[in-house]
Amino acid sequence: MQSVLTDSLEKVLGDAAPRPAELIGGAHASGFLGEVLSVQVALLLDEHEAPDTSSPDQFAHASRALDGRNAVVQVQITGDLAELVRLHLVRRVPVSSPAPQDPDEHYLVTEPGEYPDLLEPVADGSVRLTPGTWESLWIDVVGASEADAGDHALTLTLTSADGENVLAEHVVQLRIHPQTLPALAITNTHWFHADSLSTYYDVEVFSERHWELIEAFLASAREMDVNSVLTPTWTPPLDTAEGHTRPTVQLVGIRDQDGHYSFDFHRVDRWLGICLDLGFTGIEVAHLFTQWGARFTPAIVVETVDGLEDRFGWHVPATAPAYRRLLEALVPALREHLQDHWDGEVLWHISDEPGQDHLEAYRAAKSQVADLLEGAHVVDALSSFDFAAQGVVATPIVATDHVGPFLEAGWAPWVYYCVSQNREVANRFIALPSVRNRVLGRQLFAVDAPGFLHWGYNFWWSQFALEAIDPFQETCAGGAFFGGDAFAVYPGPDGTPWLSIRHRVFAQAMADHRVLTWLAELTDRPSAKALIDEGGTLTYSSFSYDVGDHLRSRHAADEKILEALAAG
Repeated sequence: MQSVLTDSLEKVLGDAAPRPAELIGGAHASGFLGEVLSVQVALLLDEHEAPDTSSPDQFAHASRALDGRNAVVQVQITGDLAELVRLHLVRRVPVSSPAPQDPDEHYLVTEPGEYPDLLEPVADGSVRLTPGTWESLWIDVVGASEADAGDHALTLTLTSADGENVLAEHVVQLRIHPQTLPALAITNTHWFHADSLSTYYDVEVFSERHWELIEAFLASAREMDVNSVLTPTWTPPLDTAEGHTRPTVQLVGIRDQDGHYSFDFHRVDRWLGICLDLGFTGIEVAHLFTQWGARFTPAIVVETVDGLEDRFGWHVPATAPAYRRLLEALVPALREHLQDHWDGEVLWHISDEPGQDHLEAYRAAKSQVADLLEGAHVVDALSSFDFAAQGVVATPIVATDHVGPFLEAGWAPWVYYCVSQNREVANRFIALPSVRNRVLGRQLFAVDAPGFLHWGYNFWWSQFALEAIDPFQETCAGGAFFGGDAFAVYPGPDGTPWLSIRHRVFAQAMADHRVLTWLAELTDRPSAKALIDEGGTLTYSSFSYDVGDHLRSRHAADEKILEALAAG
């Protein structure tokens, strides 16, 4: 066996030995209490290694079916923090569309294939490897209390299936500082798709099992430092083909009796309670009008004396008087209820991604509800500076490749990225290097952005939600998006979220932002920014791909925090 200890920003693609981890300040990974410290050990079994099929198949949900060539290796981890270790095997997943036709030079791969992404939990220390190709083990350690602080060594030993032959051994040096990072100071919101859970696991919407899944996957979002989440007050009118519908996931009960609307918020309260328990500080109310033009109403179900009625949807224009009548009752009642039952931030949306040609339709939709949302925080994703400059949207959320005019005009807007932000800017596609994912934390701090939005935390559908997909087999939403754009988490067996490399690295990006924000508070903002500005060249579209520089810069920020704390 060949093996290499490497860091969490390396993607072990299988065809070559990875870059070895660098000892920075005497540690392979370092950070604060509560922060996930991650390293990898890359492994290459000899291609002629005899398969061992004595261990049962524990990987039925992995992306690639076992083909009889897999060999079993035992993993043992020792050291004073061994009980805190979470061990995963990095699995490759199929990527049919890894990159645009004209990719920039920084994509790791551009051809369809199987590439590392899925972090499959290793429960019993037994892993199956494919001889002849580089694979990796992912090691997470989280220090929870001051007793876990200090310098630590973890020894990772790999043996043959029978435990008699030592194949490789690595010592991982860790350093955990005895302080806890302050909470993320900006809004990090992701669109959570409750219908993906009910559909993939084949459970009734808002059954007890569905609520268990919702809680588990919301908890996994918090592990990515998501602190605000799209809430299906009514079925979100997002990523749905015109004329089609997605499963109804409407939290607000709406009843029409003798022409008067009344509302039941008990499901909303259950959702809010889960969010509160998990530490969310904000929610997004579902959009009030359809995506890409704001021309129609969301799919809203109303209870009548004759049963449930699909009263609103693609068949009802945005400016319909009947919808205004509902809004006049619903919006004030929901705002009052949230004011009484939720202490965190509440974000409202009119419509997602209106373009310049949608200006009048967007204005008309907004006029339906503008008086009802007076004083509310209304945000919408858009990229037209002229659109925003006219004041149509109070808080624009701008694509990272269109943010230049906003910054030049002195704005520091919210930003987002999705499939279209595929050249030069940060993103988290499977085919991109991990540093291009992690650099976002620095960028958001450098320009003082108040928030970040991503549309796909767990979108397990084809484009426009025309059919459900198996994310273990299809990572490109049916081929429409680049691999990894639509989700950061996989549906593991028994309702357990299985994370991705991209999930873990995005959390590191948010930890970087927390460190820089804390350092700026302890010293001053220019000093903190000087550690990351790369000679004044750091922007959304210009940043270093040098992993060592990035990790050393983070180490320097940590050291300055410790110095400032020691100095009182």
